[in-house]
Amino acid sequence: MSTQPQSTLVDSLAQGLVLDVRIEDLQFTAYVVISAPDINLVADFVPTEQFDQDGDVHVTAISHPDEVRSQIQDIAFNMNLGDAAVFLCGNAQVYQQALEELGHSMPDQLN
Repeated sequence: MSTQPQSTLVDSLAQGLVLDVRIEDLQFTAYVVISAPDINLVADFVPTEQFDQDGDVHVTAISHPDEVRSQIQDIAFNMNLGDAAVFLCGNAQVYQQALEELGHSMPDQLN
């Protein structure tokens, strides 16, 4: 993606944030959380309504800060309008980097 993503805070979760993200013409909901890389945990913070909508829910686990940009680019490349993305960040540093790459700036503390 050549354009810097822009995001708006939608909600705060115990594990992270929900963002409305725009990258070029693509707009999607992003769930950015600190979590183990376990797809079964996604239902703990993504509401049932998200799964009931027409769009797909894409999930990726990011374990190192240097993987953040490529993971976001890869997931965005495979998304359509109305889809959602879940970023399972392995630690606080990865979480912070993911938020920055998605165009969201925040203080150093969580939530």
